[in-house]
Amino acid sequence: MAQEINRWSASDVIPMFPTLVWKVELRPELHAAMDAKLLAVLDEMRRNLPSLAPGQGWQSGQTLHRRPEFAELVACVDSLAKSVTRFLRLGYEAVEITGCWANVLAPGAAHRMHMHPNNFLSGVYYVRAPQGADSINFHDPRPQATIIRPPVVELTAENTDQVVVNVRSGTLLMFPSYLQHSVDANQSEEMRVSISFNIMFSAFSENLSKPLW
Repeated sequence: MAQEINRWSASDVIPMFPTLVWKVELRPELHAAMDAKLLAVLDEMRRNLPSLAPGQGWQSGQTLHRRPEFAELVACVDSLAKSVTRFLRLGYEAVEITGCWANVLAPGAAHRMHMHPNNFLSGVYYVRAPQGADSINFHDPRPQATIIRPPVVELTAENTDQVVVNVRSGTLLMFPSYLQHSVDANQSEEMRVSISFNIMFSAFSENLSKPLW
């Protein structure tokens, strides 16, 4: 076989237009007490509801961030959101939670692919993520990338159309609201409990909505 000829004097791979997901793990002594409080609130909210059958899920109302029992979680979300705006070098960092709700997935239950319109950032905090229900899927946000799908010999971050992020109790994720995501069926024998939220710039119309041209 002919030897490959090196024709380059220099080469580089230039990453551009990245889609980022921020992942933090809360300190065990912080999230253990907080999780117990959150689970107690959710149990009370579901006290008069029928038990979830296999394959079923439950979603609360979207104003949990206004409840005093969620103040610690809101503080964690606010702290991470400020870190994200600084990381992105944004000139305006006043943000607020626009919606916050609980998701409970019984064994066998899944969550279809979706995104969260009309917000800048979204995220999820995992209160209970047992083995077999401890991941979330993020999907390539570029629809045109699937026009040609050649076979690959190894999946990498550069050629895949889906990234699986492993999580556990105490994991907090934040990502662009346009990023589609899904949850595979709960393969454990326990309930998977998470708290989702959306974040938008405060006073957006007054501060950021003016045309840039």
